[in-house]
Amino acid sequence: MAGPRFDKDFDPRYGEAVRVSPLIRRITARNPGPFTFAGTNSWLVGERALAVIDPGPDDPDHITCLLAAIGRADVAAIVITHTHRDHSPAAAAIAAATGAPILAEGPHRPSRPLALGETNPLDASGDHAFRFDRRVADGDRIEGDGWTLEAIATPGHCANHLAFALPEEDAVFSGDHVMAWSTSIVAPPDGAMSDYMASLERMMARTDGLYWPGHGGPVREPGTFLADLKAHRLGREKAVLDRVAAGDATIPDMVRVIYAAVDPHLHGAAGLSVLAHLEDLVARGLIACDGPVAIDGRYRPA
Repeated sequence: MAGPRFDKDFDPRYGEAVRVSPLIRRITARNPGPFTFAGTNSWLVGERALAVIDPGPDDPDHITCLLAAIGRADVAAIVITHTHRDHSPAAAAIAAATGAPILAEGPHRPSRPLALGETNPLDASGDHAFRFDRRVADGDRIEGDGWTLEAIATPGHCANHLAFALPEEDAVFSGDHVMAWSTSIVAPPDGAMSDYMASLERMMARTDGLYWPGHGGPVREPGTFLADLKAHRLGREKAVLDRVAAGDATIPDMVRVIYAAVDPHLHGAAGLSVLAHLEDLVARGLIACDGPVAIDGRYRPA
């Protein structure tokens, strides 16, 4: 299956503010895991009046590192790409310590209304306690001393996901939308594949030279990487269509074949990805479902 060449060569250098460019420092939280890779990247942009992008989890050590790196500088804004618990909870502590406003697209919410009796399997990953001071919409600009952040609406991984372009360095903080180490999880109802693919197309129409993602190292050739990422997602879509055409009626049946080379412990997450594709394919009339589109649904060719 065609797809991007993922890069897992990354040194988090926990506890350090790593200078990655003239305007940007990175501090990686010590919260490694199967969905966070080496940990969450928090970003400091600027020198005298900073933007803090994705302050990360509610972890005292990470918050201490961030505040030490901020030092005596002013913080103009605390900027949130999205409200998963590995990205946004530390915002409250940084705001309390610095007096800076918290800026985000909005509160955490599912990408679509839940069906009757449906539960969100990733509900615990959402930062439902998140509070913000100013709503940021697509195209809004956040300005500081020597830097400008331009908001790009990129829903899909979750409903309120934003990326932020930094024109001064021809770069984008891509959050969890595009990462060099792995594909982003898209799991209904928290996320939506149709939204994700539309956001991918939107980023492909841009010409930014570098991405700084929420986990792992930079995406150095975004144009090529995005094209390969789109091909990978379309390959997964075709695999789902092929399995339904072959008679697989349930998501576990599809996962066993499509993800045969993947650790079985990750098949639950893989099932959510298949569900995201099925939700999109049913909406497009390419697959039929006997009843609501759900993880335990039964599927057949349309």
